[in-house]
Amino acid sequence: MFRRRRGIELKTSGEIEAMRAAGLVVARTLRQVQEAAQPGVSTGELDALAEQVIRDAGAVPSFKGYHGFPASICASVNEQVVHGIPSKNTVLSDGDLLSVDCGAILDGWHGDSAVTIEVGEVSERDRKLSAATRAAMLAGIAAASPDGRLTDISHAIESAARRAGSEDGVEYGMVAEYGGHGIGREMHMEPFLPNLGKPGKGPKLAVGVALAIEPMLTGGSAETVELDDGWTVITVDGSRAAHWEHTVAITENGPWVLTAPEDDI
Repeated sequence: MFRRRRGIELKTSGEIEAMRAAGLVVARTLRQVQEAAQPGVSTGELDALAEQVIRDAGAVPSFKGYHGFPASICASVNEQVVHGIPSKNTVLSDGDLLSVDCGAILDGWHGDSAVTIEVGEVSERDRKLSAATRAAMLAGIAAASPDGRLTDISHAIESAARRAGSEDGVEYGMVAEYGGHGIGREMHMEPFLPNLGKPGKGPKLAVGVALAIEPMLTGGSAETVELDDGWTVITVDGSRAAHWEHTVAITENGPWVLTAPEDDI
C-alpha cells in the first residue's frame, strides 16, 4: 500500500525497483535514438525506432495518445523547447540541436527521461548550452535529499544554470513555465517541481519520493510560445534550447537515477 505525504506518493523499495525496470527501457530507447540521430534522418524515423524498442521490451510508450499526443517521443529541434511532434518531414541537418523526451510504462510503472543530442558538428555555443542544462539537472539530482525540501532542488538547478552562464559568458534563459514532476503509476503526479526558486520551500522530501527532474535552458530569452499544433513550445526570440531529464527516487542512500543507463551506475 502506498503512502502519501502532503499529496506526494511515497513508493516502497519494491515499487522503486519496478520503476527502475521501466527506467532502463527508457534509457535503452534513448541510447538507440541517440545513435540513429544523424543528418538526413527524420524525427519521424526516430519516433518509429523508439516505439519499436519500447514495445520490444514489453512496455508501452507513455506519450502516445497522452491527451491526444500523436507520437512516442517528443522531438524538439533547435528553437523548439519541448513537446515537438516528430514528423517524416522534419529531417535533421548537420549542426542541429535535438532534444528527445521519452517515456515508457512497464508493468504499470512509468519512466521518463530526456536528452539533448548534437547532430553532426554543432557550434560551441550550442554545445555549452546543452552542457549547462545537463549540469543543472545533475545539480538538481544531487539536491534530492531525504532531509531536504522540494525547492532545494529548484534552487540547485537555478544556481548551476547561473554558474554555467557566468563561466560561458552567456545569460541563459531559464524556462519557468515548465518543470519537473512527481512520477509513478502516472506520468505526471504531485508535486510540480519548479526549475528555479529559493531553497527551503515546499513540501519536505522523504525516502520513497520519485521525481522527474528536468531543466530547460535557452541561449537567449526564456520567453516561450506554444504553436498552433497545441503542443510544440518554441522560444519567442528564436534562440536554441536544450532539455535534460532523469527520473530519480530518493532513497536512504541518496538519490537513485532510475533512468540512467546500466553502465552509468
